Order: sequence, then C-alpha cells, then structure tokens
Amino acid sequence: MNRNWQIVLLGVVIAALCTPAALAQATGTVKGTVKDVEGKPVAGAIVQYVSSETGRKYELKTNNKGEFFSLGVAPGKYIVTLLKDGKELFHYNGVPVTLDEEQNRLDINLQKEQQRAAQGQGLTPEQLKQQKEQQEKAQKEQLTVKSLNEKLSNARAAMQAGNPEQAVQAMTEATQIDPNRDLIWFTLGDAYSAQAKKTEATDRTAAKPLYEQAITAYQKAIAIKPMADYDNNLAQAQAKAGQTDAAIQAYSQAAQLDPTRAAMFYFNEGAVLTNTGKVDEAIDAFKKSIAADPNRADAYYWLGVNMIGKATLQGDKMVAPPGTADAFNKYLELQPTGQFAEPAKQMLASIGANVETSFGKKKSKTK
Repeated sequence: MNRNWQIVLLGVVIAALCTPAALAQATGTVKGTVKDVEGKPVAGAIVQYVSSETGRKYELKTNNKGEFFSLGVAPGKYIVTLLKDGKELFHYNGVPVTLDEEQNRLDINLQKEQQRAAQGQGLTPEQLKQQKEQQEKAQKEQLTVKSLNEKLSNARAAMQAGNPEQAVQAMTEATQIDPNRDLIWFTLGDAYSAQAKKTEATDRTAAKPLYEQAITAYQKAIAIKPMADYDNNLAQAQAKAGQTDAAIQAYSQAAQLDPTRAAMFYFNEGAVLTNTGKVDEAIDAFKKSIAADPNRADAYYWLGVNMIGKATLQGDKMVAPPGTADAFNKYLELQPTGQFAEPAKQMLASIGANVETSFGKKKSKTK
C-alpha cells in the first residue's frame, strides 16, 4: 500500500472515530422504594412516569419490598404518580430523569409526605396525630359498615326465603361487630319476630320467648335512636307476648314520634285492645285514628264493631250506643264494596238501622 492511500485511510478512521453514533440514544435508569403512611413497604403498587414533553408513559411495579426499577427511561421532566388498585395515592410534578442513576432515585414515603402536607397547613405535631387518628378511624368505620351491610343483606335474604333462624344468626353476629347501631338491633328484632311467628303456627308456648327476644332487640334500637317504626314493631311483639299495656304505650309513642302516620298507629292500638276485649279503650283508639285520618274506612268499621259490643237489649230490640250506625254507614260510604261491606250491613240490620249510603241506590229522575 502506498503512502497516499495510507494517509487517506487514516483520515477515514479518524473521521469515523469522531462521528457520533446517529442511531444511539442515551437513556436513564430510575429506581426507588414506596412506603405507606405507617412506613411499611407497599407491594404491588404502580409507579407511573409520564413525560411532560412527549407524553410517553412508563409503568413500574413494586416488589414485595416496595422497590421499583427500570432501565431505558428517556431523560426529561416527568409527572410521577403512585397508584394502588387503580387509585391514585400520591403524585409529583416535574421529576427530572437524567443520565445519572443516583440522581434519578425516587423514594416515595407517604408518611413523610403526609407530615410535610400537615406542616404546610400549619399543623402542630399533636394536630397531625389527631389527623392521622381520624383517618384511621374513618378507615375502620368503612370496614365496619361494609361488614354490617353484608350481615344485613344476608339477614334480609334469609327472611325472604323463609329462614328467620339464619337471619337471627346473621344479625346476632352483626351486634357483636358493633352493638351501637340502632338498625342492627331493629333488624334483629324483626328476625326474632319472624321466627316467633313461624314457631307460633305449631307451638304457641315456644313462640313467646322468641317474641320476648324481639322485644329486647327493639328496646335496644329505641335506646340508641327513637323512631316510630321501632315503637310500632315493639308494640306488635309486646302484644303477641301478652304485654298489652306496654304495647298500647309503644303505639302511642309511635304516634307522637310520627304524627303523619298516627292514624295507622292508633288503629293498631285499637286492634290490640279489641282482641283483648278492652272495648272502651278500643273505641277511644279508633276515634283517635279517625281524628288523624277521617278517610280511614277500616277505623270506622272497627269503631262500630266495638260500639255494638256495648249494645243492650230493650225487650226484643237491640239498642246500640249513639254513633254506632253512623260508624258503619261511614265505612260503607268510603268502601261500598270493601272487605267489611257485607258485615257492616248485617250489623246495621241487627240494630234496626238503615244503610244510609248512596251506593247501590238508583237516583230518582227529575220530572
């Protein structure tokens, strides 16, 4: 090889050595750890890097030690987001990625970030502690509510399926999770009542202790939060258990708590009194029901039934107290084809009273 070609080749080699590799691109390495608010490693989290300039995204998953690592991340500014189960836990803006691996280290400590945020808000260490306790309390409450809702759902499904025993078991477990929830005790009362009603069909004696269990559960619900429905169901259980006076008191309490439904509560009170033969008290209860709702037809009928129970015989004629016929006629006016229409007419006939209602009568033609 002559000297001229050697010079040319040497120039090519030098030129090649001085030319950068056009297709090669320098990239960075990112790594770090993730810890939760208690300082414990977070496994299975996603550390997401999104380039502020290009939008390119890298997703790195933490291992059991809470560590993440990746090669080949293009240098630039990034938005880094910490995700767990699809939910964002924290994020940083403007995180730089360079060619220096050590400068790219990012340790995410949610406990420290929480403290920094608190300090930025001007919170004292004691206030920070209270904030943490409140957050822990809120998390615990969420778990408790979730468990209780599962028990409630299971109990309601069991009662609908005709298995009140299973409902009792589910709600008893619920009271052990949290005994300070009125709805839990109320539902337990309903479950015991359903079990008692089922038992009553074959063994009335065995049903009474179950009604007493229901009473106890309803009373605990009322002690936590007085509500008309709680008193109403309590009264029903008390009546079934033979506690008539207590039932009347509970119905009256329900009417006071919810005057908009007083007619129903007083009607229920009247029904219990009717079944126990307390005619005068039943009459008063049905009159209260009518006063609360003048269009409650069945209250007029049972008012009439109780009033006719006070009728006396004068010779061969039955004489009922004043207002008896009016009660039956008012029922027929409101419910001319109702459930008690025929019995009402028979009652009127028994006391020699006319059916004074326009139902069934032809209107006279005007001449």
